[in-house]
Amino acid sequence: MTAACDFVDAALQREGSWLRAEEAQARLGERHQYYGASVGAVRGTVRDMLRRHRDLVHDDITALSSELWSVPVFERRLAAVVLLQSRVALLNNSDLTRIEGFIREARLGELVDPLAADVVRPLTAGLEGQASARADVVLERWARDPDPWLRRAAVLSRAPATQPPARRSTTP
Repeated sequence: MTAACDFVDAALQREGSWLRAEEAQARLGERHQYYGASVGAVRGTVRDMLRRHRDLVHDDITALSSELWSVPVFERRLAAVVLLQSRVALLNNSDLTRIEGFIREARLGELVDPLAADVVRPLTAGLEGQASARADVVLERWARDPDPWLRRAAVLSRAPATQPPARRSTTP
């Protein structure tokens, strides 16, 4: 593990509680493991890590998000989402492939919805020219995919930003 990933993982484990972990598992299912860290703790941990590692560039951010995502622990995956949200300005249309993989694996509204609304939507809104056209092709493909989570992400990523966020749920 990289130092940044080690920092995030250790902090999330310290912030966790077995009671919150059991509650999350009962609410969200057994697809993931749970440390029991709060959403606020996840956001704070990512913020602290970014302060410690100020020199992270595009490739570092995407590699770290994949490293966090690689272990099926909900809080680590949420940290990957928060990391991408916080550095969405560094992302480009080629990152949609990585995000697609995250969406296919997540199968959980609490992860898919913020990826679509808070990462893909602003990412694609900031693209121009050929990059924008390529992203549109990807989102069109998502919209026709048999995977209901990918179709959901396509809809949410194209919804107007002023629209209230969709109710988070564990079913598509």
